[in-house]
Amino acid sequence: MKPKQFRLTAEQISPLLEGYGACIATDRITVDGQPVGYCYREEPDNDVDSGWRFLAGDETEEYLDEPGNSGVYNVNTIANYDRAVLAVVDAPAGTAFERSEDGSLLPV
Repeated sequence: MKPKQFRLTAEQISPLLEGYGACIATDRITVDGQPVGYCYREEPDNDVDSGWRFLAGDETEEYLDEPGNSGVYNVNTIANYDRAVLAVVDAPAGTAFERSEDGSLLPV
């Protein structure tokens, strides 16, 4: 597998959120630069996991089934890719959000 070419460099990541832990996000966001189109929070898998899962929203089942198309990131990193997540990161486990026409993330 070739190394991923991330849309943002480490130097471009600002401290927007601290203490939220890890999340899973697809390469459609971190490599292709698509905004978060759908996200949900489940019960964390461990002490480091925030429970957040971020997707562009256009991923196919086959794409999602391929482990190399996703990664584990700090929630702060994903907030740097799409600041709309700043408005939802405190939502409890069991919630989900979808991108609206105005660009905000609304509960679904």
